[in-house]
Amino acid sequence: MAVAIITGASRGFGRALATALAERGWDLVLDARNAEPLEDLARQLSRLGRTVRAVPGDVTDGGHRGALVAAAREAGGLDLLVNNAGVLGVEPLVTLDELPLDAFRRALEINVVAPLALTQEALPLLRDAPAGAVLGLSSDAASEAYRTWGGYGATKAALDQLFAVLAVEEPGLRVWAVDPGGMRTDMLAAAEPDEDLSGVPRPEDVVPAFLRILDERPVSGRYAAPALLETR
Repeated sequence: MAVAIITGASRGFGRALATALAERGWDLVLDARNAEPLEDLARQLSRLGRTVRAVPGDVTDGGHRGALVAAAREAGGLDLLVNNAGVLGVEPLVTLDELPLDAFRRALEINVVAPLALTQEALPLLRDAPAGAVLGLSSDAASEAYRTWGGYGATKAALDQLFAVLAVEEPGLRVWAVDPGGMRTDMLAAAEPDEDLSGVPRPEDVVPAFLRILDERPVSGRYAAPALLETR
């Protein structure tokens, strides 16, 4: 069966995608910093008859990244790497003149450096897979200028460019950067605590766009989930 690593899987979009893949018969290696909700999710999804391993830790730690890839190898290989874990940098968001540089450096480390490092670690398994794929969570803040979203948007723009180059360098893989659009998550609530999110889609509402990408396997590139959902 197919095997996926999903980072940031204990809540929000990562949790919703992990649930959908397990329901489709995928075996999973799940990452998050908080062990308790991650292990609870792994227990729930294991009841579907799939092999689901929780590997709590910090994606900025090289030993933890190695453990994730080792767990995938033990599960039989790696077909899909989902780089979902990410941080805003500062909560709530602030304008660039107020952005603490240490917080921006931390966001770069988690949102850009760690996904690249994990992808490097996973590439041998992905290359050996019948249809290996790398998927990264992008954001419209990577391409649009929204007030207070400069720091976070810069990290996502950097990740988009890394994945665009990776697609050229690894033509045997599919490499997708996918903008999910606005989602009703804890992260968005922390970014703009005064905003009413009642009309914003839930992660579960957005997952079908990602499943469509996995089903149709379009060429490597950047995709927007809202557009995929509109044309289903």
